[in-house]
Amino acid sequence: MNEQAWNDAEVAVDFFMVLPMDTSHAKVKTEVRMSYDEVNLYLIATCFHKENQKYMVESLKRDFVFGKNDNFLLFMDPFDDQTNGFSFGANAAGAQWDGMMYEGGKVDLSWDNKWISVVKNYPDKWIFEASIPFKSIRYKKGIKTWGINFSRLDILIAEKSSWAPVPRQFPTASLAYSGSLVWDEPPPEAGANISVIPYVLGRATKDYEAKKAVDYKTEIGVDAKIAVTSSLNLDLTVNPDFSQVEVDRQVTNLDRYELFFPEKRQFFLENGDHFSNFGYANIRPFFSRRIGLNAPINFGARLSGKIDKNWRIGLMDMQTGKVDSVELPAQNFAVIALQRKIFSRSNIGFLFVNKQSVNYDPSDTAKHLYSLYNRNFGFEYNLASANNLWTGKAILLKSFSPSDPGKNWTHAANLQYTTRKWTFAWQHEYVGANYIAEVGYVPRTNYIKINPLVSRLFFPGSGKVLSHGPRAYTTYYFTPSMKQTDHETIFLYLLNFRNQSLLDVWAGDVFVELLQPFDPTNSGKDTLARGTQHNWKAWGVDYISKPQSHFTYGFSTRFGGYYADGSRSSISADLGYRFQPFVNISINTTYNNLDLPLRWGETHFWLIGPRVDVTMTNKLFFTAFVQYNDQQKNININTRFQWRYRPASDLFIVYTDNYYTSPLYVRNRALVLKFTYWWNM
Repeated sequence: MNEQAWNDAEVAVDFFMVLPMDTSHAKVKTEVRMSYDEVNLYLIATCFHKENQKYMVESLKRDFVFGKNDNFLLFMDPFDDQTNGFSFGANAAGAQWDGMMYEGGKVDLSWDNKWISVVKNYPDKWIFEASIPFKSIRYKKGIKTWGINFSRLDILIAEKSSWAPVPRQFPTASLAYSGSLVWDEPPPEAGANISVIPYVLGRATKDYEAKKAVDYKTEIGVDAKIAVTSSLNLDLTVNPDFSQVEVDRQVTNLDRYELFFPEKRQFFLENGDHFSNFGYANIRPFFSRRIGLNAPINFGARLSGKIDKNWRIGLMDMQTGKVDSVELPAQNFAVIALQRKIFSRSNIGFLFVNKQSVNYDPSDTAKHLYSLYNRNFGFEYNLASANNLWTGKAILLKSFSPSDPGKNWTHAANLQYTTRKWTFAWQHEYVGANYIAEVGYVPRTNYIKINPLVSRLFFPGSGKVLSHGPRAYTTYYFTPSMKQTDHETIFLYLLNFRNQSLLDVWAGDVFVELLQPFDPTNSGKDTLARGTQHNWKAWGVDYISKPQSHFTYGFSTRFGGYYADGSRSSISADLGYRFQPFVNISINTTYNNLDLPLRWGETHFWLIGPRVDVTMTNKLFFTAFVQYNDQQKNININTRFQWRYRPASDLFIVYTDNYYTSPLYVRNRALVLKFTYWWNM
């Protein structure tokens, strides 16, 4: 703080309180200064607090959970479109946070890039200083005004604040409420911006089930990032490997349809929302996890970013190799995404997805295993009012396959109005019987769905409860001829406490007419017949404890009926303890008891997932994650050591084990050593 650049810089002060209420200035003081040179953007934030107040953090792990850490964050809109941007920050112990912003207020923390920061603690404050290279971000050339906001969370006094005021019903990341960063002259051009990221990998695997010898492999590959312009990036990859990516968190699956697991692979993440957020949660015409999980990726290219303030583009082409053991041919995946800003914060979009089997004739196989091609195109309108009170989306999709029987259209729309006290929402969907998205995630077809929601919050003048209120929503499914097949209606009462703990109590009514035979235990037992009808009532309680303690916990319960006049009891608990700032121990446990007629009897499922995160520094991490899954009869052990020896360059050591649950017997094992290096040319 004694450097001349900071003495000369303008100071951002007088932050506004966002939580618990947004009607005054913040109680804790925060000061922010910014500067720049030809290479870097600089920021220093002084976060004051009570004398000798201890900070609260989980660990030194990168991309921490926002609500469980004292933190300072920067939200930056270098396109000044109030939709896309970048976020940087740290918790009070120095753990870094960085992510790409999309949809006007969401942050994808899977994004990773080169920048440096330091945090130092004092009796009455902690100070965060960061240097962000212009080459690490994307921005529009020549623009002199960026959207910007700063967010501060002090857990001990349960206060969230921001420099530019944000209504309490919205996150501080809401770009609709950002302030302005005005440059004395346009930011300097980043210049030649080419990054090459090679890797070298050694792998040893042993399949005990197949009684095979240890298989040793050495692999090399490379990624490259080329800045075509200051706001448009070309990503290239040859023989990529994602073995260091953290394993998926398992769940007990009692659903009739495929579950969704998010993308975690680095290559697909920058501007990933432009491709994958087209559509809705259960209507995604493009889902990048369909590429490369069952076949090796040979190479790929992706051009993404902003053409100007109004136009955004995404082009992707990926080539996978063939897999002889399952007769899977080589396949090509091509995606085109365009987006045009309209009005203040809304946009219209277009998406085209093509999956093509290469040198493949389905008639040559004994069985028609794979399609020759599958194509999707669609249009989308995203509504976001200037004050963010009105949001919504409307989509129209069509698929193409070699045999086109019709009924391959999809349409959906939603509209939501959100104020401090009220929320009203409506969503409807239609998915045709023959709509196919082989590179997407569409677990259910041939239905019409409607889903209204209303909620109300009340704000007591004093006491332990900050706000409380009811919420009601219902979901109805119909066949295209409007015959009802499902409905679920939930009534919920929510209490938000001033110490940031949460409690809700709910009750619901469920009706299901099975469209396909279904095993209600999803464990290979007997099935209920197609066309059978099932109706039950259920209730539950959910609670999340205050984050100010070293020991935190939460639980969720569900009791009531189930299929075939049976019953289901479910209890899920999350426990955590932090030895600040170096060790964070947590365990997630779920127990399901299904009591069904004698064809199934009583079924118990345990899912237990202890986890230990050890962070020696904010560059040296060790994670051990165990998952005991009673439903899948599997125990998974995944340990990962990561040394970030320089920004965005890492050494990984990953060890994975899988066991049968009973008798305890090893199924397979793998050990991976991977070295990556980020080289700026």
